[in-house]
Amino acid sequence: MKLSLLIPFYNEEKQIPITLSTVTPILESTGLDFELVLVDDGSRDRTWPVIQEASCRDPRIVGLHFSRNFGKEAAICAALDQAAGDAVILMDGDLQHPPRHIPEMVRLWREEGYDIVEGVKSTRGRESLASRLNAKVFYGLFRRFSGYDLRNASDFKLLDRRVVEQWRRLGEHDTFFRGLSAWLGFRRTTFSFEVAVRTTGGSRWSILKLASLSINAITGFSALPLQFITGLGLVLLVVFLGLGIQTMINWSSGHAADGFTTVILLLLLIGSSIMISLGLIGIYIARIFTEVKSRPRYIIAAITADASAGPAADSPPTAAKTDRTAGTGA
Repeated sequence: MKLSLLIPFYNEEKQIPITLSTVTPILESTGLDFELVLVDDGSRDRTWPVIQEASCRDPRIVGLHFSRNFGKEAAICAALDQAAGDAVILMDGDLQHPPRHIPEMVRLWREEGYDIVEGVKSTRGRESLASRLNAKVFYGLFRRFSGYDLRNASDFKLLDRRVVEQWRRLGEHDTFFRGLSAWLGFRRTTFSFEVAVRTTGGSRWSILKLASLSINAITGFSALPLQFITGLGLVLLVVFLGLGIQTMINWSSGHAADGFTTVILLLLLIGSSIMISLGLIGIYIARIFTEVKSRPRYIIAAITADASAGPAADSPPTAAKTDRTAGTGA
């Protein structure tokens, strides 16, 4: 039995040694053979050299270096493609996902037979008010449009090998790991954890990035937002019929007004409705355009382990620590 721990990093050169010194003894305590798959998401600091040094000291560490910043979702995909374990655990590199829960996750997988073990936040930690509001709105809309309740969900999960194999069959370019892991089904259970305080650095998620992720997640799971256009058209139809009847009554009774203000308001209402409708349609067309191009989710510029150890790399086994392209993710 082998366990794979997957950790994406972005500009975390100071955090990596802390994370490795924390998780390695915990993994050893499980009694299982294990590997650590560390993904450098195109960092601009010394994250990649630090991963390389760690890999030289410990052969159980596999490092993947992206050619540029592709985002956390792409890093998750690369780690899942590379993982060779019978079960994989995904966690954040900043230790806000407490690694002390790993033995319990492994126990639930081995002894209870769960295919997915999910961490659910009992508290959201030190988030800003804007982040909390964005999360509340997003998860509320996501539940309404997709039917999946992901409130307080996290990427801190254990996945059985069967789940990973089914994940690799998913063909979309823009992924949402939390949602897709729920969509896959399988036998699952949850545990609660408190989000720990970061020891170094700060969150890399801006409000714009969170909003963009929210839009991609909702439109990737449901076409219901497009029905908003139909509903808006029906509402406007009722309003216009009412105004039309009122106008005809006033005209027939000789009390017709000039109506200049009414015309302006109607033009603004119609114009804004059209722009909202075109915007929604444009979002879905953009998703289709992205999928049709079939570009890889990520590009691996270098890998620190034997390339034959996982399906994410295409380079010869001897190309252990080069800066040329080592593989791509479909």
